[in-house]
Amino acid sequence: MKPGPTGIRSNLDEVRERIAGAAARSGRDAGQVVLVGVVKTVPPAIIGQALGLGLTDLGENRVQEADAHVAALGRAAARWHLIGHLQRNKVARAVALFDRVHALDSVELAEALSRRAVEAGRRMPVLVEVNVSGEASKFGVAPEALMGLLERAAGLPGLTLEGLMTVGAKVARAEEARPAFARLRGLRDRAGPALGRALPELSMGMSSDFEVAVEEGATLVRVGTALFGGRP
Repeated sequence: MKPGPTGIRSNLDEVRERIAGAAARSGRDAGQVVLVGVVKTVPPAIIGQALGLGLTDLGENRVQEADAHVAALGRAAARWHLIGHLQRNKVARAVALFDRVHALDSVELAEALSRRAVEAGRRMPVLVEVNVSGEASKFGVAPEALMGLLERAAGLPGLTLEGLMTVGAKVARAEEARPAFARLRGLRDRAGPALGRALPELSMGMSSDFEVAVEEGATLVRVGTALFGGRP
């Protein structure tokens, strides 16, 4: 069951408070962390209520579902983030729909995104997805192949390389996610100087572990269930 307006307000307030607490514990300002509301399967009316309560960023797992949400809510309603795997045959539509792609995971996808972005007269902000956990079921570049992809993406005219992203392994306790988040931060901290450019963004942490992610340096947290309730 999806929460009504009162529930959404309460959930949004609670998540923001938890982000602020985690930021304070790590000596950071809560304003350094962007809350991306994950709206997979959420009806447009419910999303609209969240936007009316001040949520500014929405995360979509699939291009086709984003198409429906954007049609209902408007392209300017929020900043739209593609947080799921992007197939190359959907790149053109992704460039039209999204403000940031979190899941760049191959040179071929980087080149396709850049080409379509140039055709559209824009530069697409991107994060490189890293499979920190090494799980075969997850997308993302292996840590040892990260620099090669970063170097290629950094040189493409249609991309703005902003940082790294990971999807954490399922864990029984949020604290168990900490090593993976710390590893992603370490990869980012080493990659930036090697590239000679800043990589300010770290997209990591979801409903079950976003506080730990913030403590480890997340600048973008992708929260769905804690805002909108469980999915069908």
